[in-house]
Amino acid sequence: MHIVDTHCHLDALEFGDRQADIVAAAVSADVRTIIVPSVAVSNFAAVRNLAQQFDNCLPAYGIHPLLLGQAKPEWLLLLRSYLQQQRPVAVGEVGLDFFVPNYDLARQEYYYSEQLKLAREFELPVLLHVRRAQDVVLKHLRRIKVCGGIAHAFNGSRQQADEFIRLGFKLGFGGAMTHGRASRIRELAATLPMDSIVLETDGPDIPPDFLPRGAPNHPANLQRIAATLAQLRGMSLAEVAEATTANAVQVLPLLRQHLQAL
Repeated sequence: MHIVDTHCHLDALEFGDRQADIVAAAVSADVRTIIVPSVAVSNFAAVRNLAQQFDNCLPAYGIHPLLLGQAKPEWLLLLRSYLQQQRPVAVGEVGLDFFVPNYDLARQEYYYSEQLKLAREFELPVLLHVRRAQDVVLKHLRRIKVCGGIAHAFNGSRQQADEFIRLGFKLGFGGAMTHGRASRIRELAATLPMDSIVLETDGPDIPPDFLPRGAPNHPANLQRIAATLAQLRGMSLAEVAEATTANAVQVLPLLRQHLQAL
């Protein structure tokens, strides 16, 4: 069985220097591929180094909407150089966030659209941050055509989900799906077309309900998260693993070569 964690910030401070142990635990739990997105130019090198250190880790490079406070045009030039030289699986994590108060809409939209243009230029999928911003994220995707990607931690409506799917995107589900009170997310996970769903942890964030309070989420938890999806859909864990891995390969084509090498 092979499970792909399509979104984990393995370089996060919460993990300290325990990445080797975390990756080993993930592999023991059949989570044998981990996509590690960057969030700022300051961690591009850390993401690159993790991908070089661990065969199980694949990089994505992008600038997160909540980390644009000191953004400069030079950041986009650095991102371009990483996309040219490092062969990432995607551009990400990029997008919009309208949840945090006093957000700068113009700045967020500018850097989001510029990163979409880079994804289009390099023919790379994108890992999207869409918190409280689904419709505006979609507006830019209709304007700047990219070759699909993943709407990470999806928590929108069914109508919005259908539009992301129409534009070539998969939808990321993780720890939030394990909480009984997350009725909308669980309904989507249960009823969306199975070929539209990928799995993720967003480690160390979005902990599943079975973790102790305050404990960081990590990729080894994804097997139990996948079991929740299996229960919601009336499938076996093996069937969910096979389907979501195939979906990840479809939307992140460079994954295929990686899986063949394992």
